[in-house]
Amino acid sequence: MQTKYNIVKQAIKSQILDGTYQPHQKISSESELMKQFGVSRHTVRLAIGDLVNQGWLYREQGAGTFCADRSREDAIGRNQQKNIAIITTHISDYIFPSIIRGAESYLSQQGYQVSLFSTNNNHENERKFLEKILTQHFDGVIIEPTKSAVTNPNINYYLNLERQNIPYLMINAFYDELEPFHIVMDDEKGGFLQTEHLIELGHENIIGFFKNDDTQGTKRMKGYLKAHRKYNIEILPNNIVTYSTEEKSTKPMEVLKKLLEEKDEKRPTAIVCYNDELAIKLLDVIRESELQVPEDISLIGFDDSFMAEVTEVKLTTIAHPQSEMGELAAKVILDMVKQSKGTKKQSTTENDLIRFDPRLVIRNSTAPLKKKK
Repeated sequence: MQTKYNIVKQAIKSQILDGTYQPHQKISSESELMKQFGVSRHTVRLAIGDLVNQGWLYREQGAGTFCADRSREDAIGRNQQKNIAIITTHISDYIFPSIIRGAESYLSQQGYQVSLFSTNNNHENERKFLEKILTQHFDGVIIEPTKSAVTNPNINYYLNLERQNIPYLMINAFYDELEPFHIVMDDEKGGFLQTEHLIELGHENIIGFFKNDDTQGTKRMKGYLKAHRKYNIEILPNNIVTYSTEEKSTKPMEVLKKLLEEKDEKRPTAIVCYNDELAIKLLDVIRESELQVPEDISLIGFDDSFMAEVTEVKLTTIAHPQSEMGELAAKVILDMVKQSKGTKKQSTTENDLIRFDPRLVIRNSTAPLKKKK
């Protein structure tokens, strides 16, 4: 449990890092801080004294306490080190190790130290890591956004990265309001290819599972809808299932279990999955319902991860560049670092992107719809 003194100190530090307090701006008075945090004057003075000693604040006799300008010190610190931070939603599972290896391998060859951070798709974790990056002299940052489809409470920290001329780029998704350089898949096209493949096999009752707090999921769902419209197939509202990060281990499986209990004519004949990880979980539900893939129901994943070939049913899926994306992100961030050493600030235009084209990988989890006798 944090002490009151540390709570006050961290809160003031966070307000400096998110840009609430600008260099040479006066901070709240001792009395205001006492009232805000419900602490004694002694506690406030201890917290402020510590921040003054560490160079975050400075005092002017008779005028108050002000935010220090750390930009010169930060620039000196970055010039003395060669550090790149990589923030991802996850580190040790699914496709993330391949992406990270691709980036880390190239960066280490160029003499850079790499620090890895995992948000677990949680905004509070993202904030903590951004604060760490803003205080520990990193040359640049590769970021996979946290819950990229919802409003992000940490936008000010990214603006502070820009103010301090610390270049960053985003992979897999991006925060639209910032318009950063980003390297992504064409997720909409990928969702279209998944669905089109099933339609071409004769399926019409196709259920789609999409994660709705990441833009990858919303774009893949858009592709699913476009494929239905292109082929004039009715879109059944109950066939679109959305779920959040917190629901990913429960809701899709519960919904599919109920759908598979329907009579044969109502039961879906094919499933579009947000990713391979979900497809493997749904495969277990299908087995428990005493149905077979692809004989009774076709199943298609996304990402062509190692999971696509770990079971006896090899997944039809959409290929993800993984390590290629990581290596490319590393090359781009180092180019941005070189630019930042000069006078050019980070560009924020819509054209600052690299988009990978999706590719369908056909295996044995999808098959033509059986004609009813």
